[in-house]
Amino acid sequence: FMHCTELSQWSPSAVEGPFRRFAIHGDTRATGKDMNGKNWSKLCKDCGIIDGKGITLTDVDIVFSKVKNKSARTITYSQFKEALEELARKRFRDKTQLFSTLIIIRNVY
Repeated sequence: FMHCTELSQWSPSAVEGPFRRFAIHGDTRATGKDMNGKNWSKLCKDCGIIDGKGITLTDVDIVFSKVKNKSARTITYSQFKEALEELARKRFRDKTQLFSTLIIIRNVY
C-alpha cells in the first residue's frame, strides 16, 4: 500500500504494476494488457475499494460495464484508470475528484 506521505509523488503510472498483476491473475495465457471482470472485482475486493456501503460489488460490476467497449469482455489500462476515477467519485462525493481518486489508487498500490 502507498502511504499518505507518498501521495505527492503519485503518478498515473503508479497503478500500472497492480493492474498488470491482477490482469494476469489465474490466467496463464493473459498478457497483462487487459483485465477481465472477474479480476477487476478481485482487485476491488482485495484492495478494500468495495466497502459494502459506498461501493458494493454491484457498483464495481456496473462501472466495469460502463468503461469497457461494447462488445469487449475486458478493459484496457486506460479504461481501468477511468473505472477507478468513476468509483472514487461515487465513494467520496464530498471530496475533490483528484483527492478521491488518490485515495482509491492508494489502496490499489
